[in-house]
Amino acid sequence: MKVLIVLTSHDQLGDTGQKTGFWLEELAAPYYVFKDAGYELTLASPKGGQPPLDPKSSAPDQQTEATRRFQADDEAKKMLGNTVRLAEVSADSFDAVFYPGGHGPLWDLAESADSIRLIETFIANQKPVALVCHAPGVLRHAKAGDGRPLVEGKRVTGFTNTEEEAVELTQVVPFLVEDELKAKGGDFSKAPDWQAHVVKDGLLITGQNPASSAAAAQKLIESLNTSG
Repeated sequence: MKVLIVLTSHDQLGDTGQKTGFWLEELAAPYYVFKDAGYELTLASPKGGQPPLDPKSSAPDQQTEATRRFQADDEAKKMLGNTVRLAEVSADSFDAVFYPGGHGPLWDLAESADSIRLIETFIANQKPVALVCHAPGVLRHAKAGDGRPLVEGKRVTGFTNTEEEAVELTQVVPFLVEDELKAKGGDFSKAPDWQAHVVKDGLLITGQNPASSAAAAQKLIESLNTSG
């Protein structure tokens, strides 16, 4: 099985002067769920090359077994430093796609024509799409085959308004993931803040927060095993 992992290239946290990017746990945990299952992985980002890491996600209190394993893994770090440009990626080459979060995707991937095209093509070709934390926000412009919002009528989750409030970025982000998914007709559910919560509706798999990363990847594997 071949899985594409799509990361952000955006590193500015609005007008705060602070840095953002992808969240390490949300890459590391799925990376090893897929690797340990024997899957072949490709990492991509809008600009290619080294995607920006949200510096807060490398803080000591945010480390997990998966992040420590990743940081000690030369092969993984080399792959991360050489992501493929998203415009050069074809959905036909992969069995599934996974989007880690971090705040970065709200600025670039959410508005990326290449990302929207990929997601719509994966779904149209009956291939699962998984997104975690802020990444479900990149579904905001994706459409189903009939032209309606992809999430309309679908059970979904993502980073909640109360979680965004807790990290004090409600007024900084370009949009709130929970509000946007609801506005597009999604049936949004959530667990208490920072608790793992994953929702699968057909080919669409969404996870609420960093704690949901590994479980979302496992759901993607289950989906592939079922379809295969």
